[in-house]
Amino acid sequence: MTSTEARAPWVARAVPYLPLGLIAALGASLAYVLRLPCRTGGWNDQVTVYTNFCYSDIYPLYFDRALSTENPYFAQVPFDKQVEYPVVLGEVMQVISWIARALDLGAAAQAARFYDLTVILLGACLVAGVLLMAAVAGPTRRWDPLWYAISPAVVLAAYINWDLVAGALSMGMLLAWKQRRLVLAGVLLGLAIATKFYPLMFVGALFLLTWRTGRWRPFLVTMAAAAGTWLVVNVPFMIFAWEGWRRFYVFSQERGVDWGSPWLFFQNKGWPVLGEADVSTLGMVSLALLCLGIAVLTLGAPRRPRLAQICFLALAAFMMTNKVWSPQFVLWLVPFAVLARPNWKPLALWQLAEVWYFVAIWLYLLAQPPLDRDDLGIGDDTYFTAVWGRVITIAIMMAFVVRDILRPDKDVVRRADIDDQAGGVFDDAPDRFTLRSLLGSPAR
Repeated sequence: MTSTEARAPWVARAVPYLPLGLIAALGASLAYVLRLPCRTGGWNDQVTVYTNFCYSDIYPLYFDRALSTENPYFAQVPFDKQVEYPVVLGEVMQVISWIARALDLGAAAQAARFYDLTVILLGACLVAGVLLMAAVAGPTRRWDPLWYAISPAVVLAAYINWDLVAGALSMGMLLAWKQRRLVLAGVLLGLAIATKFYPLMFVGALFLLTWRTGRWRPFLVTMAAAAGTWLVVNVPFMIFAWEGWRRFYVFSQERGVDWGSPWLFFQNKGWPVLGEADVSTLGMVSLALLCLGIAVLTLGAPRRPRLAQICFLALAAFMMTNKVWSPQFVLWLVPFAVLARPNWKPLALWQLAEVWYFVAIWLYLLAQPPLDRDDLGIGDDTYFTAVWGRVITIAIMMAFVVRDILRPDKDVVRRADIDDQAGGVFDDAPDRFTLRSLLGSPAR
């Protein structure tokens, strides 16, 4: 066998993914172009930032978190100036800041270089996430990841923060689970949780489907690998940089209601109970109730739901009940929304709502102190149409996913004679426990 013949199968498998990778690279490039008004100097003027819709946390945090002179978590700065992210992101920031310092002498030039290098990494994460998502979706749904590659909301939000790193890790975890590479799935899940906290919701999805199928060993192996990875990554910082490490958790606990959250609407309008009670308590109770509903749905559905469907419902519930809902959170949900229900109409409606919110938040901030530019910005009522636009359109998608679970013949993925393309050990697994079995009906 010649070397060309040996390479042919690999090349044949890779070729179908090449267009998706190129389109994702185009989306990443467009996201950079949209922020050029800030990259070319506009960062130094908040009005310019908001009117050009080019805000990013990356550039200002280089100064505000002392990355130009200190290392995350070990920085000799006030507690509220410590990096407020889990350790994987903090270390990503540290490595890139080291490179930026080595390349440039001036702080302003370093910050610009820090932004550029971060964008290169995030662009690579977007491409990787799209390709991994295509592998998860399988040959029958290979083009669905275009929604992740170049949808308007993804392009607009791509470089606000470092969320695309967690996105790539989450897609990698899902692919490893699909391929039944349990330890790798656990490692990637542990890294994803140590990057952004939202992948923790996927643990619940895996648990519920494990409960229904009785496939406990794969679940326990994956969770052990995830827990071990999280500890390996976090324990050194817990020991040697406790104050810096705990900043993320203290900040998350003490943070009040913030932009994008529907709880902000209730507080702003002075609603009884919903606008007066502690928002952390409201959020946790609301999330618990939604998760209970997802559990009943998972265990009571006539046919076992697909893993992507439960991941989407759990993540959407987390976002809708959270006390903050930043514009970049759309990056969390897009791949799971598409894998759960690749129907273009509700997805397009949601994208419109996300684009409107992206525009609205910056116009709203223009009218808020300290800028108070009412001539350029929008008021409360207009802004809250964008807040509720996101809530309503995601609720519509959730309702369709629930309908597909209760009526599997409506699931466009399963129409292709597929049980669960991302299910791994759940794929074609018989039921071992359902709510029907408690009532004496046979499990299906």
